[in-house]
Amino acid sequence: MITKPDKNKTRQKRHARVRGKISGTAQRPRLSVFRSNSNIYAQVIDDVAGVTLASASTLEKENQGGTKSEQASKVGQSVAKLAIAKKITEVVFDRSGYLYHGRVRSLAVGAREAGLKF
Repeated sequence: MITKPDKNKTRQKRHARVRGKISGTAQRPRLSVFRSNSNIYAQVIDDVAGVTLASASTLEKENQGGTKSEQASKVGQSVAKLAIAKKITEVVFDRSGYLYHGRVRSLAVGAREAGLKF
């Protein structure tokens, strides 16, 4: 009997492979995305100092309502506003092994619309 590969394990392998190549600095931090079945989370991270500079998720009241893709776009806009308030305009996008499609893409587009460059 052949078993299907675990989707999350293969995603974590992709994420580890990408994380070996990209890193966030104080000048250009990393915008990391985590997607669960019901929520989406975004963090702006300075990997050199090991500090989260800004974060947003669908758990926050202002980011709720609408479809999951609309919520993801709101999260992208929220995290971008928080980052810009801390004078961060450029980031490195870390999709965490997820495909650049659907909610992950909506978050990225929302962040770009709010003024982040990546």
